[in-house]
Amino acid sequence: MKLLVGHIDGKSAVYAVKGEAAKNLTRLMPEVGGDLMQLIANPALLAGLSFDGIAGEEIAVSQITPALPVANPGKIICLGLNYIDHIKEGGYEVPDYPALFMRSLDSLMPAGAPMVRPSCSEKLDYEVELMLIVGKGGRHIAEQEALGHVFGYTVFNDGSVRDYQRKTHQWTPGKNFDQTGAVGPFVVTPDELPEGATGLKIESRVGDEILQSASTSDMMWSVARTISTISEYTTLRAGDLIAMGTPPGVGHAKKPPRWLRPGEVVEAEVEGIGICYSPVVDEKDLSTDGRAS
Repeated sequence: MKLLVGHIDGKSAVYAVKGEAAKNLTRLMPEVGGDLMQLIANPALLAGLSFDGIAGEEIAVSQITPALPVANPGKIICLGLNYIDHIKEGGYEVPDYPALFMRSLDSLMPAGAPMVRPSCSEKLDYEVELMLIVGKGGRHIAEQEALGHVFGYTVFNDGSVRDYQRKTHQWTPGKNFDQTGAVGPFVVTPDELPEGATGLKIESRVGDEILQSASTSDMMWSVARTISTISEYTTLRAGDLIAMGTPPGVGHAKKPPRWLRPGEVVEAEVEGIGICYSPVVDEKDLSTDGRAS
């Protein structure tokens, strides 16, 4: 099933989506709640449901303002180097263990919300990524069992402030500026996609300008292998987010570099899941409540 967490008139709900139409699952089943956590905890709530079988009126997806699929994920773990050509364009050696880093919740925002270029840098870059939402947690998860721990897949744009990323061997500053990591808006359950979400076109663009274009089959660490590897060192919990790295074509590797500029709208798309779009704004143009003015 294709799902969307969002709100109309400020009231958050979970919607089932088909094409450009949506139905309010939360209204049908109040136990679903306002984000995906109740469905993650009780997957039986989705069992046997189909869009056409859901009662209630259809509304246009465009009427819904997206929210984060999981309002308060426990962990946000990201792979930094997972496509060979992206590793080469960044000047790194091909690793034999995934480059892992973490993001804070403050660095995330839902699709459609502004991606903020900070006042201290003009080097805001884009990175389209496949992201998975952990359904069933665990530790020391075997690779052959790992896909059973996935609730669904979404799209992530890992906005990166490159000069701050390069200030230290640890990438934390450049990957954690407020409102630089766009998530969503759609989450698709594994039964709707190829196993492990492989073979999907993954692309970023601004208008007609294609910035990145590749396939998720090019990932060095598969979804299953990544889950297994991460679970060696930490207990994964339901609702954790794992971003699977970006393909080649990022702005800092282009000649001259191609940074995101205020006024642009960047789109990150994964085939079969959807488009995560973000208008780019300058931090100085935000009001005191963090909204675009």
